[in-house]
Amino acid sequence: MKMQPKYKRVLLKLSGEALAGENNFGLDFDTVLKICREIKVCVDAGVEIAIVVGGGNFWRGRTSGQMDRTRADHMGMLATTINALALADALEQLNCVVRVQTAIGMNQVAEPYIRNRAVRHLEKGRVVIFACGTGNPFFSTDTAAALRAAEIEADIILKASMVDGIYDSDPKQNANAVLFDSLSYLDLLNLGLKVMDSTAATLCRDNAIPILVFNLSDPKNIVRAINGDDIGTIVKEV
Repeated sequence: MKMQPKYKRVLLKLSGEALAGENNFGLDFDTVLKICREIKVCVDAGVEIAIVVGGGNFWRGRTSGQMDRTRADHMGMLATTINALALADALEQLNCVVRVQTAIGMNQVAEPYIRNRAVRHLEKGRVVIFACGTGNPFFSTDTAAALRAAEIEADIILKASMVDGIYDSDPKQNANAVLFDSLSYLDLLNLGLKVMDSTAATLCRDNAIPILVFNLSDPKNIVRAINGDDIGTIVKEV
């Protein structure tokens, strides 16, 4: 697919579940490679790509039951690091230069998150993968994506999901659910749509960072999204 990038620097938000493939748990490396091949196409076209990855294919702090929430969230941060390292390995096999940065210290595994260093990596054409969310419990990886996008001055957040965009209700439960082409930040918040938590949505609104929600079942949609093709749902200021 020919690249004519609309965006120069993007923050790609990947869910952990997207890396599990049909297994619904853990990592399916063939799926990871398919996603990373499309990321490489974009990098080769000169797009600067940062990635925030979730950890839901291994662990979710907020659904940990009777565990202490802070400890459970720390376990979730470790899960995101596993995914970040898997993405880094796949990208390196495809001859991409990659850096993993973590929001909590694990210097034997990855770099600590330093904003200026991350920006410098991007300017040099390296993919930067942010792990451990914000490094704080009670904050989702969606919020981490919004925060890092603001910090690195990304043009857009590309939120890869397993549905075609944002619907007015769950399309898996309602066959008549309506897909939105575009929404304002206020619509996203007022309608209580669950595509992104309110903290993340508010942070994007306050920093005027557009969000494109699109389907990752076809990884080529990453290229289409960066080209500015008419896919998914765009959330931006009206």
